[in-house]
Amino acid sequence: MLPNHPIFKIIQESASELHQRVYVVGGYVRDLLLKREKKDMDFVTIGSGIELAKKVAKKLNVQVNIFKNFGTAMLKYQDLELEFVGARKESYRTESRKPIIENGTLEEDLTRRDFTINALAIDLKSHELIDLFDGKNHLEQKILKTPTDANITFSDDPLRMMRAARFATQLEFEIDETALQAMKNNAERIHIVSMERIIVELNKIIEAQKPSIGFKHLFNTGILHHIFPELVRLHGVEKIENNSHKDNFYHTLQVLDNVAKVSNNLWLRWVALLHDIAKPDTKKFIEEQGWTFHGHEELSARKVPKIFKRLKLPLDERMQYVQKLVRLHARPIALVEENVTDSAVRRLLFEAGNDIDDLITFCKCDITTRDKRKLGKYLKNFEYVEKRIQEVEQADKLRNWQPPISGDIIMQTFGLKPCAHIGTIKNAIREAILEGTIKNDYNEAYNFMLEFAKKELNLLPT
Repeated sequence: MLPNHPIFKIIQESASELHQRVYVVGGYVRDLLLKREKKDMDFVTIGSGIELAKKVAKKLNVQVNIFKNFGTAMLKYQDLELEFVGARKESYRTESRKPIIENGTLEEDLTRRDFTINALAIDLKSHELIDLFDGKNHLEQKILKTPTDANITFSDDPLRMMRAARFATQLEFEIDETALQAMKNNAERIHIVSMERIIVELNKIIEAQKPSIGFKHLFNTGILHHIFPELVRLHGVEKIENNSHKDNFYHTLQVLDNVAKVSNNLWLRWVALLHDIAKPDTKKFIEEQGWTFHGHEELSARKVPKIFKRLKLPLDERMQYVQKLVRLHARPIALVEENVTDSAVRRLLFEAGNDIDDLITFCKCDITTRDKRKLGKYLKNFEYVEKRIQEVEQADKLRNWQPPISGDIIMQTFGLKPCAHIGTIKNAIREAILEGTIKNDYNEAYNFMLEFAKKELNLLPT
């Protein structure tokens, strides 16, 4: 059953020399049966995983990384990542997901794994598939089950509930009803897992082809309420005088799926998750107008740093990118309503910079109407906006705009030291360019500066 790869022969020979049995287990076997390529392999041996890794590394002439506290060793060979561990059994305390580990049998090692499809093993000597929990059959049925009582599996290590949602999303498998109920029963125990571990699994869900699968599982089991309450607040529809707004939770998931169809950019997908996050705070019902969410873009953008910090996401240019696109996400459609003035387009280009293409991509994904007539109208409007953006950008070169007149030039021209006048002049030049009063050109900007400084600030060149 094993592919004809020389690495398996080398590992088996090394195990024989140590009088050990060795098995490739878990994800590699699962993906082999699913005909999916996988570059990392986990090996379980009856004996010392570290000693086996050392011997294999010597034969391959590569370095081995040893993690003595965990009894594991890892090495890289060509494009493969190999991890070795001795078979073990685990026991848990209720207040921690870190197990007490003891040496064990292969059966005990496979029993401790999260799902039956990850509890498969292949004996490197006989090439026999070892399937103690009907995992191969569950793969064919496309269902996720736990090897033992799901309540114990998830209570012992609540991160496995996140992994259930993640595998269901990545593989597009169903989660067994018993396991789903156990996730509901143990949802609150997700609090004993560090946010760093949770966000790794959540990002893998977000990076899948259809992320909404995992988010719906997390929502329906109550886990999302504990890890991402801001998103849960979007759920629900309020109705007054036969006027109701859309369910912003499911709208958000639809937008996320739409983005996933056209972009692999993780952070653009985070824009989808957070673009309407402040709608519950800005929701109002106005007679003869209906439901409004005025200002939700700005307030949503302000919430981004706090949410990123709590979720242990990076507080760097990636967070700034998400915040910027959340703030700007309603601007392109507003341009249509304003008849797309050059000034408005210039301001959008100025603020979006090189992210303008991602912004337009996102705005198209934000259209979730099922009315084909409305969909066609909205997309046609965006085509027009894109055309106008291209025309203005070509004429004015405002993408990632840099002021044609620097602060140093202003100081040298008027003999100034650092002061408020410099900022006033730079802002005036920027506004003149954005309004189309002058071109984005050094000479026009310089002449405008001389006139503005004389008239408004009583300044003359030195």
